[in-house]
Amino acid sequence: MKKAIHLVMMLAIGFGVSGKVMADEALAKAKNCMACHAVDKKLVGPAYKDVAAKYKGDAGAVDKLAAKVKAGGKGAWGEIPMPPNNVTPDEAKKLVTWILSQK
Repeated sequence: MKKAIHLVMMLAIGFGVSGKVMADEALAKAKNCMACHAVDKKLVGPAYKDVAAKYKGDAGAVDKLAAKVKAGGKGAWGEIPMPPNNVTPDEAKKLVTWILSQK
């Protein structure tokens, strides 16, 4: 009985995480991030998996990248600039946290 309860709890936690990941992907789509980025391949901008790999282990990456998402930037991934995005600071952090979770 304890094993069954444990299994149900683990599945519920797993579905909660999957739902959050999907919500953040939906936010990326809603904010038009996916017009220039894809999870696993370079489009206009870098693949999110490449961004996650580049910043893996960087404790300040979320704040640094959230600021870039909000203000835009140029030069980190080439000469094509990323325009400023119409996102709140909280949305920018959610997007970056999701991006950095890509493997």
